[in-house]
Amino acid sequence: LLTMAIISSYWFFIASPLTVEVISAVSVSPGEATTILNASGYLVAQRRAAVASKGTGRLVELKVREGDRVKKGDIIARLESADVEAALAGAKAGLNEARALKDQAETELNEAALNHGRKKGLFESGLVSKAEFETAEARYLRARASSDSYRAGIKAAEARVRAAEVDIENTIILAPFDGTILTKNAEVGEVVAPFGSSTLARVAVVTMADLASIQVEADVSESNIEKIYAGQQCRIVLDAYPGLKYEGIVQTIVPTVDRAKATILTKIRFLKQDDRVLPEMSARVTFMSETSGKGDEKPRVAVHPGAVILRGDKKVAFLVDGDRVREISVEVGNPLESLVEIKKGLSPGDRVVLSPPDGLASGKKIRIKPDG
Repeated sequence: LLTMAIISSYWFFIASPLTVEVISAVSVSPGEATTILNASGYLVAQRRAAVASKGTGRLVELKVREGDRVKKGDIIARLESADVEAALAGAKAGLNEARALKDQAETELNEAALNHGRKKGLFESGLVSKAEFETAEARYLRARASSDSYRAGIKAAEARVRAAEVDIENTIILAPFDGTILTKNAEVGEVVAPFGSSTLARVAVVTMADLASIQVEADVSESNIEKIYAGQQCRIVLDAYPGLKYEGIVQTIVPTVDRAKATILTKIRFLKQDDRVLPEMSARVTFMSETSGKGDEKPRVAVHPGAVILRGDKKVAFLVDGDRVREISVEVGNPLESLVEIKKGLSPGDRVVLSPPDGLASGKKIRIKPDG
């Protein structure tokens, strides 16, 4: 009976092979950055504006449409301006009138000043009475006050002209910066007003953004924020273009925590612009570690993390030796993209079992999957 049990055990543990998948350890160059954290987020233009009018009026011209690129100061739209142009004409007429009155007042002031000078000399010589001299002096003082008043009137009239000119300027809606028109919010014939003062009035005429300012805004758990720093290298993959990888860097770590989500907002800038990158696209961000320094020239060994398991209190892998396996202890380092660094135990090219089953042990016979 004992002999039969030994034979059965041999057949089960040694003779019967296990079918396993096998992979190879690889060498990773020291200049490659490693993945330390992944996050998801959305593309947001950092310079974005809902362009509105400072004045109220009917939209009579809209010079742009969605997708148009504009430069700072370009005319986007015009409002009707007949009323403010009439106000400007009235203000200019008032300014001309004030200037004419000032000229008249200065003429009277010159005449009063000459008369006052003559009367003063005659009074000092005793040739005219004091009352006559005081009358000339009072006339001179009134003329001087009148001249000062008309000078002030000119300044007030100039201010009214400037105010009317500003009102006309407010009927012209200009691009506040270089950018691209995203949406039209009003059409010709509609009334636009600042702050939407009427329920029937539009506030924004267009929405525009500087596409060169697009960044990925991604939330990072506060427990992982220590791994992130400004200037950190990142890789960006957009859900719209899963086959493309964009290089980026961490531009900003917003210095506040979202208490509800326990996350911190990070902003990642693209290193190269692409016209296909649009606001509100969803994105996945891979935060990378620093690349190795110049003194670290030795390649690192890496393997799929599924090849390393915990047996007891040590991490092991199963090295393939012909049609059998050998259990070896390994020392694991940092993640390397989708792999993990092996500091000790494996060499590049070593074939190991992926996802070792529980019954696998040193000396066990294996059968490799055809696609392994």
